[in-house]
Amino acid sequence: MAKHGKKYLAALAKVDVDKVYSSREAVALAKETTITKFDATVEVHMRTTLDSRQADQQLRDVVVLPHGLGKTVRVLVFAQGEGAAAARAAGADMVADDDESLKKIEGGMLDFDVAIATPDAMGKVGRLGRVLGPRGLMPNPKAGTVVPAQDLERAIKEAKAGRVEFRLDKSNNIHVSIGKASFSADQLYENYAALMDAINKARPSGAKGNFIKRVTITTTMGPGVKADPNEHVQGAG
Repeated sequence: MAKHGKKYLAALAKVDVDKVYSSREAVALAKETTITKFDATVEVHMRTTLDSRQADQQLRDVVVLPHGLGKTVRVLVFAQGEGAAAARAAGADMVADDDESLKKIEGGMLDFDVAIATPDAMGKVGRLGRVLGPRGLMPNPKAGTVVPAQDLERAIKEAKAGRVEFRLDKSNNIHVSIGKASFSADQLYENYAALMDAINKARPSGAKGNFIKRVTITTTMGPGVKADPNEHVQGAG
């Protein structure tokens, strides 16, 4: 077992590891037990009963968190011509509209958090899959990051406001950030509730019963706090 420092053990002492807390309590306790000198990220980890190998059990969607993520989100847009001009006007931090900028990204220039593309630029973006894919930066229609030029302004604003993608990983788990430890407990709870609502709405057709088996809320390097997985679930059974 990893050896933990005094700070972690003192924080852990505040958490009843056998207890499943209400989500409001869990969020507040995770915030209270943060141990880092920097402003830690609050994370939600979910274990599901889904099987990502089954077509009717895929889960992937986006949610705009009401209080954002508490960080500056740098947006890169892949577009051409009018789309590139629209992206600049809408406040994109970077616009990749020529071969030179695509080559830079292919070479590992990844100073951005979200990549958005117009459909006509996707042909060129495809060749960057091996660079963008592993880092979760590949534009995808399901994640709302492939949009027509006229929707760029909305997509850029949402990305900067704290739009978060959630998806099932290969272990059938979901991991999502919901803000910073410096947020108020109410802000974190409202972000958490918005996330759970979005996950329910994205419920796959092949899901059975309460498909979220376990929810743990934690801060960077802090102890995990179990939250009631059924509290926000509709349509179970």
